[in-house]
Amino acid sequence: MNKVRFFRSIQSKFIIIYILLLLIAIQVIGSYFIRELEAELLDTFKESINDRVDLLNYNLAQAFNRERPDDGSVPTLEEEVQNVLSDIDNVTISHIQVINSQSRVIATNDFSDQYIVGKKTTSDIVQKTLLFATPHDEVKLNPVDEQRIFVKADPIFDEAENVVGIIYLESSLEGVYGQVQKVNKILLQGSLLALSVSAILGILVARTITKPIMEMRSQAKTMATGDFSQRVNVYGTDEISQLAETFNELNDRLRHSMATIEKEQNKLSSVLANMSEGVIATDQTGQITLMNEAAGQLIGKNPRDLIGENLLDFLNLEDQFDEITALQHSGSMIIDLSGDETFLIQASFSTILDEDDQITGFIAVLSDVTKQEKVEQERREFVSNVSHELRTPLTTIRSYIEALTDGTWQDQDLAPRFLSVVQDETDRMIRLVNDLLQLSRMDNKEYSLNHKRTDFINFFHNVIDRLEVNIQENIIFNRELPNKRYYVWLDEDRMTQVLDNIISNAIKYSPEGGIITFRVEYRRNHLLVSIKDQGIGIPYEMREKIFDRFYRADKARTRKLGGSGLGLAITKELIEAHHGKIWAESIEGKGTTILFTLPLMKQKPKRRRKS
Repeated sequence: MNKVRFFRSIQSKFIIIYILLLLIAIQVIGSYFIRELEAELLDTFKESINDRVDLLNYNLAQAFNRERPDDGSVPTLEEEVQNVLSDIDNVTISHIQVINSQSRVIATNDFSDQYIVGKKTTSDIVQKTLLFATPHDEVKLNPVDEQRIFVKADPIFDEAENVVGIIYLESSLEGVYGQVQKVNKILLQGSLLALSVSAILGILVARTITKPIMEMRSQAKTMATGDFSQRVNVYGTDEISQLAETFNELNDRLRHSMATIEKEQNKLSSVLANMSEGVIATDQTGQITLMNEAAGQLIGKNPRDLIGENLLDFLNLEDQFDEITALQHSGSMIIDLSGDETFLIQASFSTILDEDDQITGFIAVLSDVTKQEKVEQERREFVSNVSHELRTPLTTIRSYIEALTDGTWQDQDLAPRFLSVVQDETDRMIRLVNDLLQLSRMDNKEYSLNHKRTDFINFFHNVIDRLEVNIQENIIFNRELPNKRYYVWLDEDRMTQVLDNIISNAIKYSPEGGIITFRVEYRRNHLLVSIKDQGIGIPYEMREKIFDRFYRADKARTRKLGGSGLGLAITKELIEAHHGKIWAESIEGKGTTILFTLPLMKQKPKRRRKS
């Protein structure tokens, strides 16, 4: 969060508003005070002038009303008026004129204006006073020095209340306005001082008010990082202090809520991390927002790289579903993601709803069902093969029994042959059922091996000798066995069954005059046993499948030779039960070699004789 500039901070706004309010208050008060002061000074000034004018009017009225004989014993009106004006103080009243009823100036107190004596005046204020016989005054600018002056015209009455003259005076108002200006200057200085003091006090008060807010801002930034350990100081009981207390309560609740959320997230993360199934979460548009590691391992991609991809594209479902919302009705389905190898996953879809039951996302749970499907396919094939293997001899038996029932039993030549076929097919079914029972016991771990210490080379010779005596085909046994003793821990009956199955297959598939080679090689900690024939061989892609149940590389010929396809499957189970491994090597048309290993018994070290 960027630092707030001073002029954009609430502190500066508070100070500016505080100063503006104070400035407005001072301005209003100052304006009112100056206006009232100016009015008061003007009123006082006018009262002073009027008092002097009244006195002057009284003296001049006596002069105008005095009788004057022609002998010259009494001064003329002009002289007496001039004498009265000479006693006037020119400091307050700068200019006085006495005008008779004919608008002629008869005297003035300004010696520089003596030239106007005897002349008529055209002043408007004088004419109004003569006309209306009432005093008039006004304030105007002196055209010479452009100073404000007070002008007054006051009528002089005789005993009959007739206007006999006018007192016209001019008095400068600069003194009054000078006082107003001085007071205004003092007020301005006081205002500036008050503003300065107020600004300092405003800053202090603003800091006091904004300090808790700044602390709350700092605490909010700290809370944004996930740290809820600090608290805001409470400085009083006012609204801001109550806000600070509420902020601390909010901090405690957020800390508790975050702890709860973090705990739940840890649970969810732990559940997702330890789930064997893959989990994918999307938003309402189908964009992937969450994927656990199991899903990434299942798909073989980094979950972080798939965030933001579309779920339908990711699971190759864009051809089956036009919109992501169609998944809510799909339930569970098998998706084929096979590439070079078979890969099937089972996907279960569910929706995420908000409080208004609106879809906000989807959850897909994925699991690898490749093995299950393979097992299920093998089970279906197994049931089909068992049914087929049992149906073939049963059909044969039924056909021959029906023939015997129809009267063939009376034929001395056919009856024994038919009964022999029935017996052979019955033996074949018995062998098949026995093999199935043996595999079932192996699958359910219901069998045990009777291990004993056995010299394998001698044991192998005995098995080969028994089969070589009973062989009817023109096949040569070639033994490449070492003339040593190698002891293994095995069940001789079970291992005899293993060797019988392998050697019998070699005999079946060997051509006339073919050679079967038996070889035993010593390897570290185990023996490598191989049985090689010169038969038709096995295609490369089928070598691993010959140990599957009911699998036959050449089904037609194997069935003709009486095989059920279970021999090598039983052989593999028995070899693995002896902690060995078995596999096939073959070149098509050049024969097959079956190889298996058996672990050797540990030899006890011989004790040295003491000399």
